[in-house]
Amino acid sequence: MINAQPQIDLGSLDGPVLLFGGPYSNLAATRAMRARADALDIPADRTLCTGDVVAYCAQPEETVALIRDWDIAVVQGNCEESLGLAAQDCGCGFDEGTTCSLLSDDWYRFANQRISADDRAWMRGLPRSIRFSINGKSILAVHGGVRQINRFIFPSTAESIKQTELDLAGTDILIGGHSGIPSGTRIGTRVWLNTGAIGMPANDGTPDGWYLLLTPEGDHLCCHWQRLHYPVEETVLAMHTAGLVNGYTHALRSGLWPSLDVLSEADRELSGQPLVLNELTC
Repeated sequence: MINAQPQIDLGSLDGPVLLFGGPYSNLAATRAMRARADALDIPADRTLCTGDVVAYCAQPEETVALIRDWDIAVVQGNCEESLGLAAQDCGCGFDEGTTCSLLSDDWYRFANQRISADDRAWMRGLPRSIRFSINGKSILAVHGGVRQINRFIFPSTAESIKQTELDLAGTDILIGGHSGIPSGTRIGTRVWLNTGAIGMPANDGTPDGWYLLLTPEGDHLCCHWQRLHYPVEETVLAMHTAGLVNGYTHALRSGLWPSLDVLSEADRELSGQPLVLNELTC
């Protein structure tokens, strides 16, 4: 059995780096992300996914095939960990009995029946974290937290928690995914970032996904988030055709999550408000 690597180091990267999370079995969104990378002239060796290639939508095999063919760096998410081991659930960290937990039973069962042995081996071999540097800034990419793969860290999560995660990373910048909402927090001279996800909206009332660009500018690094527009109806149709019709099918169109169980009260109050993210420079 192939086991996950604790960490890989990409070394010093020269030029803009594109990062995104949560393809979530959304083939149309993943195709759009690859096309955007091509349009931005960002090669595969400067493109990174923060995990959960497979989740809510109806094309898990096709999405994995696209990501593997793209040959980009991928952090092992909790979904890769669970599917790689053919576990009984997705390991997302939802509380038992909540709407999110019940919905996950549906899509995880669907995906678990369709992932090949070869793809499971690929998932098991993915690194738990990826280190690199740009412009002298040390960066670590993880899925949830540095030590907890399914840790939810949201925009309203206490700064002290983000600072602890940065301390554990030991880097200037820590980048995560998992929570699905793009955000950034400056803590002293260091920065905590979340890429957002491309395969499901950010609960902001729009169908768009999100990705993150790190661009060297002089001696600094500019961190800026971009919306990803893609043909949402292709994904909705694929889910209907597969019989995978649930709250996530509606969320693709509405931009609103089917449950807010995992969110704090502060983040719940932002539901349906289109995100506007300012650039961070470090």
